[in-house]
Amino acid sequence: MDDRRILEHDGAISGDVRRIAEEFRIGFQLVEQIDRPAATVFGSARVGEDHPAYRSAREAGRLLAEAGFAVVTGGGPGVMEAANRGAQEAGGLSVGFNIDLPHEQEPNPYLDLGHTFGHFYSRKVMLVKASEGFLMFPGGFGTFDELFEALTLIQTGKVLNFPVVLFDTDYWQGLVDWLQAQPLAHGMISPEDEELLFLTDEPRKAVETIVACYERRCAEPLSEACKAAAE
Repeated sequence: MDDRRILEHDGAISGDVRRIAEEFRIGFQLVEQIDRPAATVFGSARVGEDHPAYRSAREAGRLLAEAGFAVVTGGGPGVMEAANRGAQEAGGLSVGFNIDLPHEQEPNPYLDLGHTFGHFYSRKVMLVKASEGFLMFPGGFGTFDELFEALTLIQTGKVLNFPVVLFDTDYWQGLVDWLQAQPLAHGMISPEDEELLFLTDEPRKAVETIVACYERRCAEPLSEACKAAAE
């Protein structure tokens, strides 16, 4: 495995590479401590407890925990805090892979396992490596980055096909429409690529989609099990 070769390398390497390798080592150790399937929840750090996205993410975290899933987030405030909070309140395992930023990104207080990374690259690997599905709440550039990274990894076969659920139809529908009208219409993506996405406004439906695909080991992006769970 490439990751193991990085960790076991004994040669002379630069300080930056050594620090990144150390972050990978810590991250892999944390992922190995996740003793159950997990879903990664993404979304804005800028929403408070009174925001609908916070309330829905908290509910989704609770439902994932009750379904036997760990909840993994970027470890910060907003939607991330809400999902971790819901999982912890339900007695589940709450995991946060935080990032060291000059603003917005203090670790939230609802983490059972957590680490603050200095590099986005190593952090993003752990957010994917730990997960059996992605739940995307409304967010900004960071959320968009994670969304398209996940889709690219699935599309290119670097990770197993599992659901990418977009929560809040009003927020995401314009993006889905654009994908159909531009990249799909111009042949830049295939129909099955666009169909990797599931939209919903119900936390329970979002969780059911992820759980159903995990239980049936969705081998294709549009297996009948995943489609049925999303409808």
